[in-house]
Amino acid sequence: MIEQEVIVTTKHGRMPSFFVHPDGPARHPGIIFYMDAPGIREELRNMCRRIAKAGYACLLPDMYYRLGTLRFDIPRRDEAMSAVIRPAMNSLTNALVMDDTAAMLAFLDARDAVKPGPVGCVGHCMSGRYITTAAARFPHRIVAAASLYGVGIVTEAEDSPHRLLGQVAGELYYAFAEHDQSVPASVIPALRTALEAAGTRHETEVFPGTHHGFCFAERAVYDPLAAETTWRKIFALWARHLH
Repeated sequence: MIEQEVIVTTKHGRMPSFFVHPDGPARHPGIIFYMDAPGIREELRNMCRRIAKAGYACLLPDMYYRLGTLRFDIPRRDEAMSAVIRPAMNSLTNALVMDDTAAMLAFLDARDAVKPGPVGCVGHCMSGRYITTAAARFPHRIVAAASLYGVGIVTEAEDSPHRLLGQVAGELYYAFAEHDQSVPASVIPALRTALEAAGTRHETEVFPGTHHGFCFAERAVYDPLAAETTWRKIFALWARHLH
């Protein structure tokens, strides 16, 4: 594989990113990996490497670039660290991330390793809202999007992602944990209702006994069976639409 630390130029500045793809002259479908609230770390890069090994060109942007360089040692996370992570997460908006997404798509379009055309994406935690919004705002490009224990997907805000589902032309996959303090009990039924009303192709599932973050192997809540099931579902989703 070929790994690079790259810069994606956006209308707001220079966004450092990790870019990985298979070696060789072939071109591969592009994938955008939207990070979770703790931000860039080796655990996410390893996930991107797994995606690249499956035959994709994967871009992991540092979505906190407007704040400088933020790196968190998550195994040592305590309340003091969380008190820094939360405002960093809240500094982002759907509008800002969609500006960045336009730049990410332009970056992928300019790379010889990336196959022209449809793109997939995946988002953990805070980025469940962003993969949904991106699939709606860029329906001609983002055709296969996945959310893992996503938050902020159904809110009272005017730009709440669930209000945009009628604009989605592709297919969406949502995986939720059974126990998740960040996802109110009303969210999943409301999301399913909105998806059905919009006629959006989708799959939504809740994994029994799991907790928020169950796909992260470095966390105590890691659930290997649920995590591998989501990987299988996501790769099948991308295979349907990107190959």
